[in-house]
Parts: sequence; structure tokens; C-alpha cells
Amino acid sequence: MKPRLTLALVLLSLSAASAAQTSTLPEWDKLTPQQRDALIAPVRDRWNDAPPPQRERMLQHGQRWQSMTPEQRELARRGRHRFENMSPEQREQARALFAQMRGMTPAQRDALRERWGSMSPEQRQEWLKANPVKDLPPR
Repeated sequence: MKPRLTLALVLLSLSAASAAQTSTLPEWDKLTPQQRDALIAPVRDRWNDAPPPQRERMLQHGQRWQSMTPEQRELARRGRHRFENMSPEQREQARALFAQMRGMTPAQRDALRERWGSMSPEQRQEWLKANPVKDLPPR
């Protein structure tokens, strides 16, 4: 099972158990040590199993998440859910587009999105062959 899915299931089970006990979930400081450990354990295990470069990415992601507004966090969640619901082919296309757009200006990204939207499936496959995914961080 994927670590994110495991964490989501743990959080869901904890929230369901807490909701059954009370109508509102307590603040972090009011959680029991067992509840806190249940929330943190999957992240701790993932951290301990990760090589140093992945640990650095995890830390950067956590810091970036903390700096986001609630609206930005919601957009990130929606994007993650949209990606998770894609077919494997759509995911590869999204990865290739993301990799290509990383170094582009906003205007260049908009132009590529527009061009991509007007391409046929065959043209998209040709574009993917001409623009293979490279230099993306490990998943």
C-alpha cells in the first residue's frame, strides 16, 4: 500500500473514531500520545526508509506545505486527487508536461497548454516521444 494512502487511511480511521467519541476533533495538544503516534508513525517509517536526497525532498515539501494558505493547500489536494484518478497513460503525459513546463515562463506554459489541448492523440504521442520525461525527482 502506498505511504500516502496508508496515512490517509490512518487519519480517516482516527477521525472516525474521534467523531464517534465527540462531535469535534481536538487540537493536537489534546490528542493522546497514542493518537499522536498513530498519526506520525507512517511518516516516521517513510522517513527512516528514505535515502538522504528523498529525506531532503520530504523536508522541503513539509516546509512548503506549512507556508501555503488554506486555499493553496486545497488546490494541492485537488491536484493530487485528480492525478491519482488518472490512467497510467494520463499520468505519464502529466509527468512529461510537468517536466517540460518547469523551465518555462508563464506565457510559454499557457501556449503549451493551448497547443496540447488542440492536439490529436497521435500528435500527443509524437510529442511525448520527442519530449521524454527526465530529471524528475524520484517518486
